[in-house]
Amino acid sequence: MTRGEYGGGLGEEFFTPGSSSFSEFLAAHRPELLSTRRVLPDGVRAAPDQVPHGTTVLALAYRDGVLIAGDRRATMGNLIAQRDLEKVHPADDLSAVAFAGTVGLALDMVKLYQVELTHFEKIEGTPMTLNAKARRLAGMIRDNLGQAMQGLAVVPLLTGYDPSKPEGERGRIFSFDVAGGLYEKRDFQAEGSGSPYARGALKKLFHRGMSRREAALTALQALYDAADDDSATGGPDINRRIFPIVSVITEDGFERLPESETEELSREMAEQRSSRPDGPTATP
Repeated sequence: MTRGEYGGGLGEEFFTPGSSSFSEFLAAHRPELLSTRRVLPDGVRAAPDQVPHGTTVLALAYRDGVLIAGDRRATMGNLIAQRDLEKVHPADDLSAVAFAGTVGLALDMVKLYQVELTHFEKIEGTPMTLNAKARRLAGMIRDNLGQAMQGLAVVPLLTGYDPSKPEGERGRIFSFDVAGGLYEKRDFQAEGSGSPYARGALKKLFHRGMSRREAALTALQALYDAADDDSATGGPDINRRIFPIVSVITEDGFERLPESETEELSREMAEQRSSRPDGPTATP
């Protein structure tokens, strides 16, 4: 019997030397708490119209760092499961993660990842490097491979501000595949069912050295294009006052744009689209 089983103290596992990974600690001592490692019975697949899925998320580098944004819709098949889902979350002071895919597992993964980074910093006395954060998230996605193959995939998008890089290159973007493959994207990236349309808009509108306002408008234009062609992606809902989540990471840390600012930019964009439905043309 360990001390923890009496309810009066910590168990022996808390006093046993190990790695600085919180998820590895759980896997060794409380594996039942890791929802990303639970696999459905053989031959069973999740019904796509019974599990909420979230799309679309994107990121782009700009003059002061990196911007990450997401629409608010979650769907179950042809039904809208939620109109105001939050898909963009801070990971720590200098990084953020957004997700597309199975909502329940994605939210669990985001929470575990936040604890993972905090735990590492407390154990090691220093924050993870951004490269290490990306590799750690890739490992967590790989742990979910069994469920991904059964229709419960999670595809995050990681962004961060890296002070070790030269000025103008400190905003970094990492994408992943369902098997935990890790890919750094130089300028922009989008994930989710609306991502082909969002990437097309970003390719047209992106240019280096954008201000925060320009980057935010570009992200909103890309999400609008995604919603225009993908029914699983939600555009700005003016009547319900539900707008995409837009956040930035700079040398000052993570900041979510105030809803008032996002609403102002969304209304400006919608007004422009009323006279030009296809959106702005490419920057010369």
